Amino acid sequence: MESFSDIIKSNRLTLVDFFATWCGPCKMMHPVLEQIKKELGDTIRIIKVDVDRNQPLSMQYRIQSVPTLILFKSGDVKWRQSGAMTADALKKTIAQYQ
Repeated sequence: MESFSDIIKSNRLTLVDFFATWCGPCKMMHPVLEQIKKELGDTIRIIKVDVDRNQPLSMQYRIQSVPTLILFKSGDVKWRQSGAMTADALKKTIAQYQ
């Protein structure tokens, strides 16, 4: 199984969704992320990180609110935002880094 570090160091864009199971806006993001994956296919990798189950990783990336979305490429943070977004807004953001 790939480590988080290996995943984000990939040349492929990786969108990480730091979420919590109890978070309403996080639940709203689920269909948005499904739509993004369906439309963008293999051009992006989307992974979800439960902040309650992965506290060291959440602390490392200073996650203070959920959802927090972070876009990585080659190990670098390209973009970061907290809060829910529409699929169109997220697609426009991702397009800037493809």
